[in-house]
Amino acid sequence: MRKTRLMLSAGAVAAIATSLAGTAGATAASGEAARAIPVQLLSFNDYHGHLEATDRPLASDPAATPAGGVEYLSAKLTQLRAKVGDVNSLTVAAGDTIGGSTFLSGMFHDEPSVESLNVLGLDVTSVGNHEFDEGTAELLRMQNGGCHPVDGCYFPATPYAGADYPYLAANVFKRSDNKLLLPGTTVRMVGGVPIGFIGLTLKGTPSLVDPAGVASVRFADEVQTVNQQAGALNRRGVKAIVVLIHEGGQQTPTTSPYNGCVGFTGPMATMAPRFSALVDVVVTGHTHQPYVCTLPDPQGRPRLVTSAASYGQMVTETYFNINSVTKDINRNSFVSNNVVVDRASVPDPAETAVLDKWRALAGPLAGRVVGTVATDVTGDSGGNRGIETPMGDLIADAIKWGTQSGGTQIAFMNIGGVRASFLVNQISNGEAAGEITYTEAYNVAPFGNLLVSMDMTGQQIKDTLEQQYVVGRPGGRDALALGVSDGFTYTWDATQPQGSRVVPETMMLNGAAMDMSATYRVGTINFLANGGDSFTGFTAGTNLLGGKEDLENLVDFLGAHPGVTPPADRVSGL
Repeated sequence: MRKTRLMLSAGAVAAIATSLAGTAGATAASGEAARAIPVQLLSFNDYHGHLEATDRPLASDPAATPAGGVEYLSAKLTQLRAKVGDVNSLTVAAGDTIGGSTFLSGMFHDEPSVESLNVLGLDVTSVGNHEFDEGTAELLRMQNGGCHPVDGCYFPATPYAGADYPYLAANVFKRSDNKLLLPGTTVRMVGGVPIGFIGLTLKGTPSLVDPAGVASVRFADEVQTVNQQAGALNRRGVKAIVVLIHEGGQQTPTTSPYNGCVGFTGPMATMAPRFSALVDVVVTGHTHQPYVCTLPDPQGRPRLVTSAASYGQMVTETYFNINSVTKDINRNSFVSNNVVVDRASVPDPAETAVLDKWRALAGPLAGRVVGTVATDVTGDSGGNRGIETPMGDLIADAIKWGTQSGGTQIAFMNIGGVRASFLVNQISNGEAAGEITYTEAYNVAPFGNLLVSMDMTGQQIKDTLEQQYVVGRPGGRDALALGVSDGFTYTWDATQPQGSRVVPETMMLNGAAMDMSATYRVGTINFLANGGDSFTGFTAGTNLLGGKEDLENLVDFLGAHPGVTPPADRVSGL
């Protein structure tokens, strides 16, 4: 059930309007004096189904404030909305609301996440790359409702009803008829004036998800899409335009790490200035970074570009005025601030009810102990994805172990697909220190990938390893490393140009030099086998043999290898 928002009196709203507006301008196109319509825009991004209040403090927070959890996110939104009332407040997101989720949401195909977002009053979101993790048909089910085609209805008496809010995907076209998979825009009325929202994801989405799951659609250029849709909205009389895009950038941390825009770099730094001057605000995501930027549009006018970190640990609180006559945003009225979602407020009981409902269903499985960790094994996707990490190598070991029947000699795992670490003192379900629960195993491998083994030559393996560094890789990360399994070693020379960083004579398998023309058996996950993360070298593999689902394999591996510890380094220089 969608929550009721707090309303303020007309006088209180007017007072806020006056304080924000300064002078609204008394220009009138029709003899009517213009008035300032105050708007509050609350935005967040990269929620990833982080329902429970278990995340560590934001890395950029010097105060290490405990933050996040949907009960507190919803409470914080209610507090912020109280400043202006429902009629003047909109809550939006910039993609990755689902996918790559924690156990409580991901185990149920993210139905809990959508339900939680319905309750907190999300008005609209763009799609992100993770909305496509389970393919286009599942994304449409997330929007429209219905029971899962395999797992059925989790609560038969109340089948999944879908999202109350629209997912916007302005640059995602069906190949069958060249029509949009989902709406590209939506319009919301505030004070009698329309605000248009354009939602889209990054063009490089197919390289960030299993390509097989998005084979039926194509992803168009972001700038071209925004400019076309902005023009179309303008022709409909919509002058106030906000872009919700799942692409981003990063700033250099300063004394104002949340609200700064120092040394702003990344795809959005070059993309946003090329968006049509008709666009007033750009809400971004994908990079999981906090920033509040004012960047010039093509006409040199200031335009707001924001991002609110990730996991529901931060909200961007933005205020602006709309001129009632021109119906456009007064860009001189922008006031924007990133707010940490601390856990000091009373948690929203409506969200607590959502969590309790799904916890009851998950309970019998969630706390089952599936293995043990003797020493912290770290290095997941939350850190540097461009280096060899113990967690990456450990998962590669698990893949090699799980594809023994396919004759695997070498296995690889992308660091970006390892979503959590194994920590001795991490307690998720009341277990003893050092015990790994099913929840914790799931949090490492939440995507439902399948193991694959294949034939590759030594040269094909080298060519694939070279793709760990690709300038201009979609998603903004030139460097993406592969964890490697026990017995395989090589040297990476970062001083060499792209395509020449693997030193071939150092490629060794069980102490013996590899033959570039010989064939080896390689294990990985289907995401990589299909060319995900731009590792297209894997698509050259032949004689493919499928295997277990990756989480099932990891659970089995942990059961067979108690007391896991960090593997020794296997790659020199990476």
